[in-house]
Amino acid sequence: MIIAIILILVLAMLASCIKIVPQAHAYIIERFGAYNATWNVGIHFLVPFIDKVASKVNLKEHVVDFAPQPVITEDNVTMHIDTVVYYQITDPKLYCYGVERPMMAIENLTATTLRNIIGDLELDETLTSRDTVNTTMRSILDEATDPWGIKINRVELKNIIPPSEIQDAMEKQMKAERERREAILRAEGEKKSAVLIAEGEKEAAILRADAKKEAAIREAEGQAQGILAVQTAIAEGIKRINEAAPGEGYLTIKALESFEKAADGKATKIIIPSEIQGIAGLAASLKEITEDKDEK
Repeated sequence: MIIAIILILVLAMLASCIKIVPQAHAYIIERFGAYNATWNVGIHFLVPFIDKVASKVNLKEHVVDFAPQPVITEDNVTMHIDTVVYYQITDPKLYCYGVERPMMAIENLTATTLRNIIGDLELDETLTSRDTVNTTMRSILDEATDPWGIKINRVELKNIIPPSEIQDAMEKQMKAERERREAILRAEGEKKSAVLIAEGEKEAAILRADAKKEAAIREAEGQAQGILAVQTAIAEGIKRINEAAPGEGYLTIKALESFEKAADGKATKIIIPSEIQGIAGLAASLKEITEDKDEK
């Protein structure tokens, strides 16, 4: 019975000496209180009563959100800034033996570094230089934590909280700036609208003038064509008359017709050429002779 109990105790002790290190972890092994080895992923065996697991280190990337820290800018404005630090343990041995309470050390180092950086910047620069502050802090913290087996991958300023009176002034300034931009945009819009209206009126006036010009040209061309057609017809008529070789009697009759048309007007005085007067007298004599014959 005693042998069985001893055997069970021995088996339990041997089983407890078998250690399996999971993925993304590392075990620090001490022998007689001194560092002996770092176990990585896999199965390992402890020497009973000699070795022990001093620390289990998580090698994944960690994220720490530190509480807001009061900082003073170069222009003596006190504000509160909280930071977020992304870090990863690269050397488990240095992490375990490099510094006491590494997280507190990183937090204090972050606070002092932030105060030093912000102390060289004015308020406006602080609000507009987040990337510069993040990069500077990451570089300083990474260099400082390297002996601790820690690598700082990224540092971010989460919130920058200025005093309430500064916030009110900033809001008023932003409101005034927005109103100024609105006024400028409105003025530019009205200017463009006026220019477009003026250009439209100008183009309309040009088009109206062009239309009147075109109408006048077409009207003049029409009148010229009409006159040309009339003159052409007259010339054609004269040509045909000349080709027909009219006699003296025909010419006399046409002269009398022209005289009749001239006398039918409203003129109070008509000057008759001598040739036509002779013809008219001859016509009157012929008329009288004809009437006397009729009476007999």
